Amino acid sequence: MTAPRSLRRAARHLTRGECEEIARRVMSFATAADTRVAIASGQQGNTRFAVNQISTAGDSYNASVSVQSSYGKRTAASSTNRLDDESLRATVQMAERLARLSPEDPESLPLLGPQQYTDAGGWSDSTASLEPTERSTAVQRIATPARSANLVSTGYLEANAGASAVANSRGLFAYYRATSCALTATVRTPDGTGSGWAGGAHYDWSRLDPQAFGARAIEKARLSRNPVGIEPGRYTVILEPTAVGNLVQLIGGSLAARAADEGRSFFARAGGGNKVGLKVVDERVSLLSDPLDPDAPAAPFTAEGLPIARTVWIDNGVVRNLAYDRYWAERQSRAATTVGGTLRMAGGTATTDEMIASTRRGLLVTRFWYIRPVDARTILYTGLTRDGTFLIENGKITRAVKNLRFNESPIFMLNNIEAMGVPVRVSASEAGGPGLAIVVPPIKVREFTFTSSSDAI
Repeated sequence: MTAPRSLRRAARHLTRGECEEIARRVMSFATAADTRVAIASGQQGNTRFAVNQISTAGDSYNASVSVQSSYGKRTAASSTNRLDDESLRATVQMAERLARLSPEDPESLPLLGPQQYTDAGGWSDSTASLEPTERSTAVQRIATPARSANLVSTGYLEANAGASAVANSRGLFAYYRATSCALTATVRTPDGTGSGWAGGAHYDWSRLDPQAFGARAIEKARLSRNPVGIEPGRYTVILEPTAVGNLVQLIGGSLAARAADEGRSFFARAGGGNKVGLKVVDERVSLLSDPLDPDAPAAPFTAEGLPIARTVWIDNGVVRNLAYDRYWAERQSRAATTVGGTLRMAGGTATTDEMIASTRRGLLVTRFWYIRPVDARTILYTGLTRDGTFLIENGKITRAVKNLRFNESPIFMLNNIEAMGVPVRVSASEAGGPGLAIVVPPIKVREFTFTSSSDAI
């Protein structure tokens, strides 16, 4: 669509004042007992490259307004990306019409009143101002060396800058603006036998190094030529940070207190209740969410406008908190908590080279993909290694191996830790975008389960 006039300026997102003005207009059209409005705006730029050249590039600018209307426990919503009065009025009327027709929701709760929010970071001018020419330059820092090495590079660069706001008819208003970016690169040998990957994500584009990503992916592609097959089984593995992030983020998605209390998750306790207070992983492991994390900031409020606070989920191996939505928190007489958009795992001081040197026989894994659930009660998942899997023998990498399918739980994995490195921000999204803001260390783990091999590169 054509960007709204207010988005065609340099900022390309709605300011706090503009969001407040839109919210006031929506409320003036509302007749429902309760109304909540969510406003999102901003820009997204992306550049894809393949066979050492840019294949597509695009920039989009948008603003959307979603109106939720409630009559008691009857609720419905309608959305628009037009900001004129006529369109906003029609959106409100549609939400109210649908709400009157909706069945009652027995778990519906009243809207929140005014809240206090922390001033979260997460904005970078270097990301917000990243233009197509600069994205092209970043791609060439990967593609040109790959071409010179007679290798084939592909990848994806995405940069986002925008703002979100929540307001309701009970006086609540929240506003947050943020940027995010990710760059991933896969480099392959012309014969298709070797493949290497590197990438990263951050809110600040200046913190990403395209040339370093390219060099790392090129080196892994060279080393992974002509992989050999090995027998599946349980191996000592050294997981690079991206591989750790691929699996540890699955714990963040399994922290719902309701599922635990109802016996539907790993965090359910035998005989009833949940595992808060119980040790579930190695005592060196701690997991927390903090919207003020300097490396991985996130919005300080939920879609309802509920403030998000720093929360420790696992502390020295012991479960300290679970995520309570407002309904379940009220039922259990607890404070509502949420993981939000960020997750950090504590680490150690070991380097990847030191982990390799201390390994008699094992595997070095670059990353995982095609990760799919198997059993929610153990957080068991299956997936494949990809883009650089190597055999370690007597403290040295000796050869590339064919990819392997794993059947493993991050809980089992975090009970078998032998060493951990320094946590870093990673791109743990299979799609290549920024995804969850996650900070994790490389780790060395024993008895990681591989169930079959794969000829796929």
